This record gives sequence, structure tokens and C-alpha cells, in this order.
Amino acid sequence: MTTITVRQAVSADNADLARLAALDSARPPRGPMLVAEADSRMLAALPVGSGRPIADPFEPTAEAVALLELRAAQLTQRREGSHGLVDRLRALLHVPARA
Repeated sequence: MTTITVRQAVSADNADLARLAALDSARPPRGPMLVAEADSRMLAALPVGSGRPIADPFEPTAEAVALLELRAAQLTQRREGSHGLVDRLRALLHVPARA
């Protein structure tokens, strides 16, 4: 079992993003994005908001891309004011939110 880390990209990731885009025959993505890594190697990236994912075609990346899409959806829901799981559980159980 491989551990996959999903995180926000930082400027130090630009070279890895360019490499990944070249492998995927795509342009390097721009703007804020999420990346998926395994064993300190970038496997996939997804622009947050819009754009298609890029991924290493020589690695099994379908699950990594799915994790990126899930995390991006979670971030979008939070920005739009949707309640997260904890908030929904609190409401369901009638537990007040902490101040």
C-alpha cells in the first residue's frame, strides 16, 4: 500500500509541475492547485477552481486524481459556505459549535 499525500502546490513545485505537464503532453497548469505525491514524487496535479488534472502516464494515477478531485470539491464547498461534515454532525446531534 502506497501513502499518497495531497497538498497545495507551492512555488518550489514549479519544476515538478512542468515535468508532469510534459509527461502528460499538457501545458503547465497555472494558479492555485493541489498536488498528489507518493514517496516524495509528484504523481498528479489539479488546478483548483477550473482546469483538467495532469498526471504521470507511466504510473497508476487514477486514485491520486480522484483524491485531488475530492479535496478540491471539499475546498469549493467550504468557500461557498456549505457546512463540512463536523458542522453537519453537530447540527444533527444538536451540539453547539465552539466559539
